[in-house]
Amino acid sequence: MIQKTLRVTLDTGLQARPAASFVQQANRFHASVYLEKENKSVNAKSIMGLMSLAIAQDELITLKIDGADEAQAMKELTAFITAPSAAS
Repeated sequence: MIQKTLRVTLDTGLQARPAASFVQQANRFHASVYLEKENKSVNAKSIMGLMSLAIAQDELITLKIDGADEAQAMKELTAFITAPSAAS
């Protein structure tokens, strides 16, 4: 298992469309993927779980990944969370 604490840089945080995109990316991996905010941990492959965290821009979250492809999952999912937001 690997884990990393990250600051969310997306303008909208991980809400609505970005949350759905994140869940789709997480589901590409065989590894288990969890997000934790304020001691609440959810399965990041579940849109309902992810939305329940209400992750806003500039919040700290912990990404935990466990499985055969955990390193690649961590790399790609970290890039998603910390990517500069596109201009509206």
